Amino acid sequence: MAAVDALLLAMFLASVHKHAVDLELIIAFVALISNYVYFSKRTMPFKFLLPGLILLTLFVVVPVVYTVQMSFYHYQSGNIISKDGAITQLLNNGLTPDAANTSYDMVLGDDAGQFSALLTNPATHISYFATEKAVTTLQPGQFTADSKGDAVGYPGFKPYTPDQEANLDSVISNARFPMPNGNFIQPQDTSSASLLTQSIQYDAKTGVLKNTATGKSYKDNGNGNFANVNNPKDVLYPGWKAFSKFQNYAKLLSDPNIRGPFIGVFVWTFLFAATTVILMFGFGLLLAIALEQNLRFKRFYRSIVILPYAIPSFMSILIWKGMFNTQFGAVNALFHTHIDFFDSPWLARLMVLVVNLWLGLPYFYLISTGALQAIPSDLEEAAEMDGATATQILRRIKLPLLLQILSPLLISSFAFNFNNFNLIYLLTGGGPTDVLHGQTAGATDILITYTYKTAFNGAQQNYGSASAISMLIFIIVASLSLWSLRRSRVLDMVS
Repeated sequence: MAAVDALLLAMFLASVHKHAVDLELIIAFVALISNYVYFSKRTMPFKFLLPGLILLTLFVVVPVVYTVQMSFYHYQSGNIISKDGAITQLLNNGLTPDAANTSYDMVLGDDAGQFSALLTNPATHISYFATEKAVTTLQPGQFTADSKGDAVGYPGFKPYTPDQEANLDSVISNARFPMPNGNFIQPQDTSSASLLTQSIQYDAKTGVLKNTATGKSYKDNGNGNFANVNNPKDVLYPGWKAFSKFQNYAKLLSDPNIRGPFIGVFVWTFLFAATTVILMFGFGLLLAIALEQNLRFKRFYRSIVILPYAIPSFMSILIWKGMFNTQFGAVNALFHTHIDFFDSPWLARLMVLVVNLWLGLPYFYLISTGALQAIPSDLEEAAEMDGATATQILRRIKLPLLLQILSPLLISSFAFNFNNFNLIYLLTGGGPTDVLHGQTAGATDILITYTYKTAFNGAQQNYGSASAISMLIFIIVASLSLWSLRRSRVLDMVS
């Protein structure tokens, strides 16, 4: 506990340094509950459960809660930061050079503890003393000048050294020296500055953002952007992350640009997962029955069958991808063809099923073999005495028992393939995708890869919609799993 407390204390201090209040509270709570549990005699069961509960909460519950939260926000490219941050950026974007494109030679320094600068206009040779509160015109004799006549010294002013300027990079880039007419002098680097005009102004009382150059006014449209009062389609970027209630979920059914791809991907995902499980279970069971017979080299055959299971799946997927290559692939070379498996939707889907069958067959062979061996031999002998054939024994006795034994594994396999990201992403990338006709989802995309593309690929990254799709995946898989478990009565058997 001393080591754990030391680690938690170090994490807490690091969080304080980063001003991460939420993380501070979480670490403090974990520290308090841990010390209470492990130094109390009344909490014996929790001494074993607490580490698992903490990890479950941090790595499962918290991400799920965060995903649920994000699904209710308008959260995408251009709408990432806070509203205050968006207003600041819009105001900064509204700073434009004045008509004369005025610039200044600059010396940065410190005056009585405040950030300041000496400025000289090279065109007029007028010098200024500037702080973030005011800019004062200097008269000849009030300052020290260099050989060019630029102001380099002023009473009480201490120029920064290059090392000091390097440590004040963010301060310098965000500094503004206000001029009497409402304009600003802003540093461009450590030795020069420009006179800028504030063309965009924000009124915090009315919440109106006004462009003085065009005369347009913008207000919060309730969806994370400032929109033109007279033309709601004219919006300003960047926007901010805004609460949108059920808008992300509604778009999945109401927006034709999202509804079409989503329904197509959902149907293929369900067919892919179901077909994969049926094929792998069917071939695995047949192989298990065949290798139960008295065959020569049976151990060798079993070793060969299990071998793909010992190779990392991502390596096998990439090898298969190379084998299906149009120009250099082994499949086309073997049959002397030139088939583009990656450009045909149905060939690509067939390729995905074949590769997944190769990857999953060893697992289903192993569990089928174990389940067959778990069935009492007395049942088969009694059926044979009653005149049942081998086919009848398999269909009416073994298969029902196998389905009852393997139901949890079949359900978990369906859930796994429903979210089989690695296979689709590494083998086909979700393609082929008809980009010319505006398709956003590929023929082999399943919901998880479509979610990934929605969140991270392309110019428009939509984290809110991706979170909504993730929650639908969770609801679908959880519902199907609970329904299947109830139908198989596995939970009743466990209880």
